[in-house]
Amino acid sequence: MKPRHAASLLIALILFAASLFAAPSEKTLICFGDSITAGFGLDVSQAYPAALQHLLDTRGYHYHVVNAGVSGNTSKDAVARVQSILAQHPDVVLVEFGGNDGLRGLPLDLTRHNLDSVLTTLQAAHVKILLVGITLPPNYGQDYIHSFDAIYREAAAKHHVPLMPMLYNGIYTIPGTIQPDGIHPTAKGSQLIAEHMLPLITPLLRK
Repeated sequence: MKPRHAASLLIALILFAASLFAAPSEKTLICFGDSITAGFGLDVSQAYPAALQHLLDTRGYHYHVVNAGVSGNTSKDAVARVQSILAQHPDVVLVEFGGNDGLRGLPLDLTRHNLDSVLTTLQAAHVKILLVGITLPPNYGQDYIHSFDAIYREAAAKHHVPLMPMLYNGIYTIPGTIQPDGIHPTAKGSQLIAEHMLPLITPLLRK
């Protein structure tokens, strides 16, 4: 083999070896939601997206978790903001909306339509999705609550996306997990939310 060809081959092998040992490129996971995602009443480092980031880091998932929660947002606001989410080129989006719709007694068909629009837009961009549901206090009546809860099940089935049916499942009964307003999680509650989400999110991720 001529020296020049040998040198070229050596360089190619070095570059190939370097690519094998290079740090994996970081992907983006966006938590797209309302005040629960934003961490209302907490420091942003205590909200569940921050807890989720830590859990993914310790398990070897190279994802940057973005907190895109805005307090007071309804599903209508989600529709208005979804293009700004896509502009960040996410690989995975966690969709957490509807609680404020229900608390305000907004028409269920409106919430259903808005969630459908958000999921359709994200899927058209080939983004992986976890849909997160929530329920309402008992004083809203069982008929309304049952119809409200069904929105998430129907949306998940229609779009074939994984569903976390109730964000607070198993949390309300644990002392110190909910703030005095009875609505928003504490830092402890946010940590538990992230832990409960993890098994649903990891099938959507790559190491």
